[in-house]
Amino acid sequence: MPELPELTVVRDVLQRRIVGRTIAAVKVIPPGGPVVVRDLTRSGFEASISGKTVASVSRRGKFLIFSLEPGQTALYLVLNPKLSGRLQLSDQKEKRPGKAHVEFTLGSGEKLRYLDQKKMGQIYLTADLQAVPDYSSLGPEALEISLDEFRQRIRPFRGEIKGVLTRGEFVAGIGNAYADEILWEARLHPYRKRTELTREEIDRLYDAMRATLLNGIERVREGMGENIDQEPREFMAVHMKGGRPCPRCGTPISQVSANQRITNFCRNCQPGGLIK
Repeated sequence: MPELPELTVVRDVLQRRIVGRTIAAVKVIPPGGPVVVRDLTRSGFEASISGKTVASVSRRGKFLIFSLEPGQTALYLVLNPKLSGRLQLSDQKEKRPGKAHVEFTLGSGEKLRYLDQKKMGQIYLTADLQAVPDYSSLGPEALEISLDEFRQRIRPFRGEIKGVLTRGEFVAGIGNAYADEILWEARLHPYRKRTELTREEIDRLYDAMRATLLNGIERVREGMGENIDQEPREFMAVHMKGGRPCPRCGTPISQVSANQRITNFCRNCQPGGLIK
């Protein structure tokens, strides 16, 4: 699942490459619309977008927002890639992959494609961002929240700390992978209850969140380059590294699969949970 670091880099590439470009044509594959396309305007997805210019590309949590112009009212394309959604920029000659579901042809001839192997993500066309599911409930950005606000916002949550970190209404932008990395950096067991954490541990979690996400952005930028359909994560310390030695202490990394989510952690560096 693309998270804050990947989507930040994708946004930066798209801001540089497609802002100011006209969308000459739109193709939804197959015709009639796959499940990924949601036209909240009810005015016609392809017809409403064709001929518009990309005014800006921004990120909010795990959403990418494309502002379109001209128009008498605001118009946005909002992408929620979820588990397997990706964007791809390609030239005119590059063959369209089979997992492509939407293709935007830019005035330059380049193609911006939405790829999704599992068809779990959505692209919304809307005049109102608050109408997009889960958008209005987002908390502050994970890299924009202060320590004091972090302490206040975490207080009402009662669940396991990994689950709290991945809840967009707490802080926006963190998913399964970076939650594992943040908790390893903070030396906190992912299944510790939030109510068990001391003030010092909460402060340590905040520092680890910032350090991990900022490092992730730089490492993703290095690994992704202009290939925005890639998701470089080889640099991660524990996520999807089950059985390998912990880079800090050498203990084999534990892996737990539950609720269709894989959790990785070091039982030596991150003590205190019931699950070993």
